[in-house]
Amino acid sequence: AVLGCALWLLLPGVPGEQCPSPCRCTSLGEARGTRVDCGSRGLRSLPALPRLTRSLHLHNNSLTSIPSGALDSLGSLQELDVSHNPWHCDCHILYLKLWLQDFSAPALARLRCASPATLRMKPLGQLTGNELGDCKRLLPTKCLQFFWRDLILIVAAIITLLLVVWALKFSRKLVCQLILRGQLLRRRSFKT
Repeated sequence: AVLGCALWLLLPGVPGEQCPSPCRCTSLGEARGTRVDCGSRGLRSLPALPRLTRSLHLHNNSLTSIPSGALDSLGSLQELDVSHNPWHCDCHILYLKLWLQDFSAPALARLRCASPATLRMKPLGQLTGNELGDCKRLLPTKCLQFFWRDLILIVAAIITLLLVVWALKFSRKLVCQLILRGQLLRRRSFKT
């Protein structure tokens, strides 16, 4: 156990988190996060990244896209290099494009499409929806389902409210009629 602790202190590693297999991770200090260097490792897919990644280098690999949501959990990320990858510019690149628009416009401007042939060397940041093709199947359908569910609930609430108002109005009218009939009956009973 002592030898394991000594090795842990001597090796530049990441406390509490696993470094992805082909990458090299360096702790920047407990409060500062982790530097993850996966550059020039022949990666074809994004490895599982430490949650506290502050600096991420994915340059010069064989990445063609980044899976939707893959970078969302990296709240400490401040530096990202994804240059020199053969980006395939179809619907699957949309996540990376939108994510980089928020994270780093200069980094987005440097990326170029490698395929398909019609988009080869076109800057990723300049892609339009028409060039990406039909991306409807990648839209978050659950969001649309929630929208329709919420819309139905709102309409149902409005209809219920209208029915309650109508019922109150009708009951008030009915109560008034009953009171008037009661008074008429009392008057008739007093006259006889």
